[in-house]
Amino acid sequence: MDNYIIEMLGITKEFPGIIANDNITLQLKKGEIHALLGENGAGKSTLMSVLFGLYQPEKGVIRVKGQEVRIKGPLDANALGIGMVHQHFKLVHNFTVLQNIVLGMETVKHGLLKMDDARKKVMELSERYGLYIDPDALIEDITVGMQQRVEILKMLYRDNEIMIFDEPTAVLTPQEIDELMQIMRNLVEEGKSILFITHKLDEIKAVADRCSVLRRGKYIGTVDVASVSKEEMSEMMVGRKVSLTVEKTPASPGKTILEVDHISVKSHLEGHTKLLVNDVSFQVRSGEIVCIAGIDGNGQTELVHAITGLGAMSSGSVALNGEDVTKKTIRHRNTHGLSHVPEDRHKHGLVLDYNLAYNLVLQQYFEPRFQKASFLKNEEIYKYADQLIEQYDIRSGEGADTVVRSMSGGNQQKAIVAREIAREHDILLAVQPTRGLDVGAIEYIHRELVKQRDAGAAILLISLELDEVMNLSDRILVMFEGSIVAELDPQEVTVQELGLYMAGSKRQDMAGKAGEA
Repeated sequence: MDNYIIEMLGITKEFPGIIANDNITLQLKKGEIHALLGENGAGKSTLMSVLFGLYQPEKGVIRVKGQEVRIKGPLDANALGIGMVHQHFKLVHNFTVLQNIVLGMETVKHGLLKMDDARKKVMELSERYGLYIDPDALIEDITVGMQQRVEILKMLYRDNEIMIFDEPTAVLTPQEIDELMQIMRNLVEEGKSILFITHKLDEIKAVADRCSVLRRGKYIGTVDVASVSKEEMSEMMVGRKVSLTVEKTPASPGKTILEVDHISVKSHLEGHTKLLVNDVSFQVRSGEIVCIAGIDGNGQTELVHAITGLGAMSSGSVALNGEDVTKKTIRHRNTHGLSHVPEDRHKHGLVLDYNLAYNLVLQQYFEPRFQKASFLKNEEIYKYADQLIEQYDIRSGEGADTVVRSMSGGNQQKAIVAREIAREHDILLAVQPTRGLDVGAIEYIHRELVKQRDAGAAILLISLELDEVMNLSDRILVMFEGSIVAELDPQEVTVQELGLYMAGSKRQDMAGKAGEA
């Protein structure tokens, strides 16, 4: 008999209008990394939430180390040695790293917190597993990659031996992903067992021993990763052959749509004098895809906020179709040709407690088509939403009526992309547009971006995915420490060379380049 540490047998979980898990069986061996692969909305996160006690299944049995158990909540899961790093981290932003790690497991004496032993244990764990952190830093001041380390240390602090990672690389840079893969290998060497939810086939090939595939809530099969190709796994996941390369003709750029002229952005933090964006200039023309590549935290976010109006710039100007919009409102930019797929879908992309229909008209509800005398035309709004839901395959339990908060992360992303591409625009500013999406959805969005370009739109793409940058771009601008350090032709540059520019090891003389752009 196989040495299974976790067995989920015949699990069924239903929500209004949808069977999220339909009679699924998943078995985790002790000391393995087991990937759970599936499209957006296939039921992966739901299944792991059942294992972690966040949901109760309608049918099915869970066994831990051969014993049947009933997991009523996360405390039960922790008591059984099961820990989980959620896709959207569960951290208290104004607490320190150390406070977050011990939260719920505090040592108290005479009503006072005793943190000395906790600090010692946390520092020993961070040393042992190579998870270096600053215990006194506030969560709101550290990078997303560091926040993830805090989540992993939370599990280790609780002595969890079964670890669930839900889309752990969705918000990480390529370097942080490599580090996480090594951390996962180290954890397994120490005797931990890992369940790893992902869409990324490269990551499965890099670290997983076995992979179970779900499709539309049903179990498709389990394979040994070493003996199966990425193409075979993607076909199991989507149910059809998927093209992993982008097909496009050479660009034929037209007139200038976006002109960024000597933009600088200062840090809002006291005592920080270094510019986050330092004298950046470039143009994007109709009929081309310009990509800003760079490791996260090199000023891309602040540059995008300056262009869209979400943040202030300290100097410089932005012109849209020849009109200076530097001092114009966000709505003015949106109604004068700018569409924006934001980096943070929860903070800037969606109103989570609105339904899907209202989220799909957030930028247009005030148009005569959707309102009359300040009253919304609900019939028109829902008709429009139904069209986008069908066209972009946005999966939701109750269609246009679904509250967006209850949708999977990938389907939330699809909703934003659908809204921004569908409305009239001259330039589409797409920041990490495929973050958290499965291969089928990525293929669709890449095709849509090329279609937009060929129809005459200008596309400004900000991406951390090197394959996406190389496949989609007509021109690549590399950003490092707030400055544009290179302008590259994707046909002539190698991935390795691009990586050197992104890391700051190499730079071009950009004098005169901005004028040529």
